[in-house]
Amino acid sequence: MTILEFALLVAVAGVAGGLGQAIAGYSRGGCLVSIALGFVGALLGTWLARLLGLSGLFVVRIGNEPFPVVWAILGAALLVSLLGAISRGGRRSREVTN
Repeated sequence: MTILEFALLVAVAGVAGGLGQAIAGYSRGGCLVSIALGFVGALLGTWLARLLGLSGLFVVRIGNEPFPVVWAILGAALLVSLLGAISRGGRRSREVTN
């Protein structure tokens, strides 16, 4: 894998992670977090797709590496939703009474 292919793979993972955060409606962190979410979302989404017997919907091949874009976005959205629920779950909303 060349440096250009690696940079392109990182960019696609960043976009997938950013879209996953936008779908989930919860965002913590910047570009590096989006990239990490894209890669972890690809692993999680592909694992869930295999578990459910689903095929790849939109797979981008960069060099010799396939990157499942749709599963990465859905996996990142699922992961961000879970992290958001966990981090918000510890806080209780305070009601203001007059």
